[in-house]
Amino acid sequence: MKNSDTLKEFKKLNSDQITEKIDQLRKDLFDLRFKQATRQLNETHKFKILKKQVAQLLTLSKSQSSQTTSD
Repeated sequence: MKNSDTLKEFKKLNSDQITEKIDQLRKDLFDLRFKQATRQLNETHKFKILKKQVAQLLTLSKSQSSQTTSD
């Protein structure tokens, strides 16, 4: 899935769904770190992808909260 596709999908989510998705991605990052420490991880590129998705969701979350407070 392309980066622009994931961003479009993220923009469709409400704030509760964004929070759940952030929690899930952080859990996935933890699991990746654990696999890397035990030398079971072959796909190291997933770190970059997941970190970027977490950052995008956090940005969306902050922008949504600032829009609701300014309305």
